[in-house]
Amino acid sequence: MSKSKKINSQSYYRVSLAILKKNRLAMFCLGIVIALVLIAVFAPWLTPYDPNLNDVRNRFKGPSWEHPFGTDEYGRDILTRIFYGCRISLSVGIVSQLLASLLGYFIGVFAGYYGGRVDSVLSFLIQVFSSFPFLLFAIAVMFILGPGLMNLYIALGLLGWTSTARLIRGEVMRLKNSEYIQACIVGGGSGWRIIMKHLLPNCVPTLIITITMGIPRAILSEASLSFLGLGVSPPTASWGAMISHAQPYIRKFAYYSLFPGFAIIICVLAFNILGDGLRDALDPKLRS
Repeated sequence: MSKSKKINSQSYYRVSLAILKKNRLAMFCLGIVIALVLIAVFAPWLTPYDPNLNDVRNRFKGPSWEHPFGTDEYGRDILTRIFYGCRISLSVGIVSQLLASLLGYFIGVFAGYYGGRVDSVLSFLIQVFSSFPFLLFAIAVMFILGPGLMNLYIALGLLGWTSTARLIRGEVMRLKNSEYIQACIVGGGSGWRIIMKHLLPNCVPTLIITITMGIPRAILSEASLSFLGLGVSPPTASWGAMISHAQPYIRKFAYYSLFPGFAIIICVLAFNILGDGLRDALDPKLRS
């Protein structure tokens, strides 16, 4: 990449950051996301309780100074389990979306760059995967693979790439006709070099947006699968599993299901609003 292109790229991201900073709601949600990440990383130091240690003497204790969110049917501190459940939700959201974006980028870039028969085959593949209801497909895959964190990464990552592939394909079809890409082709540049050195940097804003917007969907999918018993294996803390286990006690101990439910809502809203803010800041069409 030439010096002038590097300067233009730096200027583009500086302007994008300035636009994002003006969006107070997006910046507030960025703060929430950072707080959630810190909670996930430092969970063992934020609470004195073991998330999986049973203490039947303290079962179903209401919110108090000792247990701010109360305890569950096994006497486990609910706030502690929400902290550890944050680890599961964020790791599933981030890892699965990185996998989905990696897969979506290469399928989209190959379809858009090579065109012709390659584009037809890959576009058909995108249509096939897009035609399945996402959650039902995820349930089927997890039923085959079995519960487990690694299987969640694989299932949600392999099912969430189609929207990224579509966007990247359209972006590459627009970029490949630009003068500098045509100059690289005429100059004898290999397809792989053009894809990685010239097309990838131009697709980074699109990838950032799709990852940020895809994380809340993956978090909701993980919560739904864990609610159905197809997510992480017990006794690992998961927000969806906590809500599922609270069902028999919802009338008498409503707090048991409310707090993990609020955690899901806050996390998903924060990522969605931040994703909207990033889209407004990074998309040149929306800047004007």
